[in-house]
Amino acid sequence: MSFKSRFVQSLSCVVTPLLLMSSAMGQETPRFEPLPVAFRDVPELLARIGDGSGWSEGGVADCAQSIVTWSSANFGGGPLIVQAGFAETEIAAVSFTVPADQFPVRIDLAEIIFATSSATVATTTEWSVLFWEGTPATGQLVAVFSSDDKILPHIQLPPGTAGVNLNFLVDPGDPEQIILQNNGSNRISVGFRIDKHNNQTANPCFTAPPSSSNAFPTTDTNGLGSSSNNWIYALNCIICPGGWSSFAQLPTICRPSGDWNIRLSYTGLGCAPPTPGACCLPNGTCNVMAQDSCASLGGTFIGPGQTCVGVTCVPTGNVPCCFQSTGGCVVLSYSNCQLAGGVPGPVGVSCASHVCFPTGACCKLDGTCSVMSPTDCSAIGGLYQGNNTTCAQVNCPALTGAACFPNDFCLILTEADSIAVGAEWRGAGTTCADLDQNGTADQCESAPPCRQGDFNCDGRVDGADLGELLGYWGPCVAPCPPADMNQDGRVDGNDLGSLLGLWG
Repeated sequence: MSFKSRFVQSLSCVVTPLLLMSSAMGQETPRFEPLPVAFRDVPELLARIGDGSGWSEGGVADCAQSIVTWSSANFGGGPLIVQAGFAETEIAAVSFTVPADQFPVRIDLAEIIFATSSATVATTTEWSVLFWEGTPATGQLVAVFSSDDKILPHIQLPPGTAGVNLNFLVDPGDPEQIILQNNGSNRISVGFRIDKHNNQTANPCFTAPPSSSNAFPTTDTNGLGSSSNNWIYALNCIICPGGWSSFAQLPTICRPSGDWNIRLSYTGLGCAPPTPGACCLPNGTCNVMAQDSCASLGGTFIGPGQTCVGVTCVPTGNVPCCFQSTGGCVVLSYSNCQLAGGVPGPVGVSCASHVCFPTGACCKLDGTCSVMSPTDCSAIGGLYQGNNTTCAQVNCPALTGAACFPNDFCLILTEADSIAVGAEWRGAGTTCADLDQNGTADQCESAPPCRQGDFNCDGRVDGADLGELLGYWGPCVAPCPPADMNQDGRVDGNDLGSLLGLWG
């Protein structure tokens, strides 16, 4: 894919910008009309560039990812102000200061909330996203990407009052990235332009694009927090200045009352990567991961470079607590359950949905069957057939699995046959799959354990894992997939940030 040939446009194609209109009485009045709205939930529209096919090894180490915004809004819902009157070719933009030692920076994700207010029709908005080194007014435009409804979807909203969080994502596995250098100002900028409204008027300076049939960018409701870092590229409508202006440069009558609801995620290049370490997760398990990823999952970071060997993690939260003497169950904290002599179950599960002391049929490695607990069945390498099952209900053939010969050749055999031919049996149900395609079955080589973010367990957090995360994008129903890395019930930008922090 070539960014230059397919997407990058010159800023000269942007018509001069906007701001006021004349009333029927001949008086100049602000064309922008702030319309307060509130949303219980703002869905995300994913616009992704790149497929990860060109990712290669090597390169400099990354700094920790930074997520910056001037908005106080919750990008998942809540009160917003629709800036009705925003016309075609106009741009909402923001600037951010980046520490000098983080340059150059790679753009990971850019977001903006568009919304309608009491629209009488379904609306379609064509848009572009723009990136600058420095400010939009004086900096260098580096990249422009425009929606085409094929690679990058247009914004489509139903009638009524509706909003969408447009997520422009750059695949970190794509060979071409948006890289911004330091132009001496230590600042970078991102903006979103309306290329085509659903219902644009002939002269928006005199007749604003109607709020009943168009979507517009939004601002927050908590007042203007940074007037020098919010920008607008506006049509020259006489009273309010045309071209680029920061909110600080606008007359009060022309100035929006809040910050643009725009958020940017970027990664500095060239920093030493953070050292991962042991993390005790709320469910009592221990995983080695980056400190920020541990914190995002609600875990306790043990220390950089610390492995899980010798680390005892105590679950937090309530558990079903089972008592062997009575077979009863009561919900207690994990520590209180242990102190009371009970057997704690999994965190967050009720007694009604937890079987305290299950037993069932266990198919043993030699093909025979016995009724026992799932723990005892696992201890002897058997396959547990389910709670309350009996041996009369199941058929237990001799189990097969990967058998590794001394030269790493692999065959699927029973344990007895493996012993007979001098091969090492790797357990029931294991396979001779060679997922890393190095010519040796994965079961017959010494491979590192799977870590956080390595969804396919191939020893790397890369484009394949990103693709799986994107495939689950949006709300999920419990139990959510591993892609919901912070287990908050949705796969979104927070999980993406955690994945990028583990990249490599």
